[in-house]
Amino acid sequence: MAIKVLQVSGEQTELLDTVIALGDRYTKYLGLLTPPAYRKHAEDGGLLVAVDDEEVVGYALFGLPKRNLYVRLAHLCVAEEHRAKGVARRLIETIRERHAHRLGIRAKCRRDYGLSDTWTALGFVPKGESLGRGKDKETLDTWWLDLGHEDLFTEAQSDALLVVTVDHSVFAGLRGAGAERAVEESRALEAGWLADLIELAFTPQLLHDVRDVEDREERNHQRTGLAELRSLSPGPAAVSARLAELVAAAQKELPHVSLDGRQRARLRYVAETSCAGLQVLVTRDPGLAALADIAWAVARVKVVSPAVVTLHVDELRQAQVYRPADLMGTAFSAEEVAPGSEGELVAFFDQVGADRGSAFEERLRALSSDGVLWRRELLRDGEGRPVALYVWVMDGRTLNVAFLRTASHPLEETLARQLLFMLKRLGRGREAEVVRIADPYVSRAAISAAAADGFTEDESGFAALLVDVCGAAETVSEKAGAIAARLGRVTPRLEEGESPEIASVVERVWWPAKLINSALPTFIAPIKPRWSTELFDVPAMLVPRDDVLGISREHVYYRSSGHRGEIVPARILWYVSEGTSGQQGKMVIGCSRLDEVLVDDPDTLFSRFEHLGVYGRAEVRATADASGKAMALRFSDTEIFPVQVTHSRLTVLAKGLGLRWVPPMSLSKTSSALFQAVYEEGHRKT
Repeated sequence: MAIKVLQVSGEQTELLDTVIALGDRYTKYLGLLTPPAYRKHAEDGGLLVAVDDEEVVGYALFGLPKRNLYVRLAHLCVAEEHRAKGVARRLIETIRERHAHRLGIRAKCRRDYGLSDTWTALGFVPKGESLGRGKDKETLDTWWLDLGHEDLFTEAQSDALLVVTVDHSVFAGLRGAGAERAVEESRALEAGWLADLIELAFTPQLLHDVRDVEDREERNHQRTGLAELRSLSPGPAAVSARLAELVAAAQKELPHVSLDGRQRARLRYVAETSCAGLQVLVTRDPGLAALADIAWAVARVKVVSPAVVTLHVDELRQAQVYRPADLMGTAFSAEEVAPGSEGELVAFFDQVGADRGSAFEERLRALSSDGVLWRRELLRDGEGRPVALYVWVMDGRTLNVAFLRTASHPLEETLARQLLFMLKRLGRGREAEVVRIADPYVSRAAISAAAADGFTEDESGFAALLVDVCGAAETVSEKAGAIAARLGRVTPRLEEGESPEIASVVERVWWPAKLINSALPTFIAPIKPRWSTELFDVPAMLVPRDDVLGISREHVYYRSSGHRGEIVPARILWYVSEGTSGQQGKMVIGCSRLDEVLVDDPDTLFSRFEHLGVYGRAEVRATADASGKAMALRFSDTEIFPVQVTHSRLTVLAKGLGLRWVPPMSLSKTSSALFQAVYEEGHRKT
């Protein structure tokens, strides 16, 4: 059906008469409105008609108050024989388009008409109520459709470590409703010691549940409390898509559970939390708790009780305020973009064409007011100049990046490569399976670096798979294939015994994948604490490292020239040898990819790799053997383990594999089985 929406003027008498006649058919619901009132709305620009094949099938009558910057919807009427065809939606969409500068659309509707599903389907949420003027004093619900503009509170950034959403079971407890134990458990979230750690937020589904509270006094009491929580309004289209995924998963995994209206409302809490960019939903509802596995598997939302929220605070204390580890220990610093400072960044990250000047500023500012908690991260160099900008949010299993920019800087190419790796590490830390860069104006430096890191381009931007599997080729292939299928892509099938070259490429583009049963060898390299500190900032040093060294993904390590089977490509496990008093030692701290092995005289090696290394010329010379030659190992993409694998633990792991662990005195080859055991231990969740 090709529905046309037309604006009616006061002079279009015949069309006005048709509209009035349609309205008179439904005076029981719309109330009696006199013809002059219709004409007045038309003269003020507040009458739209929906026409199908020259027939008026519906209309919207609305006011445009001068003091209150919203649209006051008086009538939304569709002829009975034309309902369920999208007429009402088309009228509302037209109002949105023509009056997009207004804050929202407000409508009032009697509760006993039972039209809440209709308003909800159109994107409205219940925002309050009042008593009608008729003899029966029937309750009128106020419905609100937000048009996405900032208000006085939109730019208020959370200082809390963790923002969580609450459902009605918890919110009612916060307002003192329910059994004593329920109230106590909910109000534990308001404990003073949590004030700087947790911020409570709500999504539109809570408004619907508050509206459904039967007692009017209690209903209004709860509405009053909404002002104390952060309000989030994720996009309806995104929520609907995520809800469909959750429903499909529930039907498959829980076939015995009826997906009635209440169950769908529970899943909507999950969908809205996910689409708002959050990962924790707090509930006391056993029915919602029973959906926890589905919520996590589909939307990466943790459904928890109030009692365990504090555990998540402790768990996320390290990860929530993400700071790129390789940039720390340098003069570079990271911070969130402060509200109101967007204009200051134009000169640094302004792009060509449609993203120039105010367009860039407005697009960046809009991300603080679209109902999603985007993280707007800014990197500055040692002189305080902005050098990189990235804006991200978790959306289920995808790390979505809306902005990825690098400023003109001597280290721009290096920063771009580091940013891509940082995004992968950030996604991996949050159990994402895809990093998607949707910025249509990605910095040229980032574009040139993206292909090498496995980012491929399609109509929606650049995307890379995060295949978090350390295992056999078949297992890695299956995981990569499953992720790619969600993106409509196909991945190659890997076989046992893949060549070192292929395995190394796989581990780079599908990072953090590790292909264990390939021909890619693993070496373990002893390194003194002094050099591990300067190369990797482990153990952490007190003075900043050189900026070039700190942000580079490539480094170099020197040793004597005697070959011990070193080939490239390969992996390296870094074993910090015994340190001096007070220093950490005897532990594996991470792994790298070995890219090049070069034997030459020390001065030649030093001149070639000076920008990558921490050794001075004299120290490189000291590594030379009797032949006068030294060996340089160029390596990249070092992955520092969250859990350092101690000497005693290494002994246990080796024994379990039927091996004997002997601390290496020099670079030596080790088995893939031991590498897998050490790698998995290094990423063990404590």
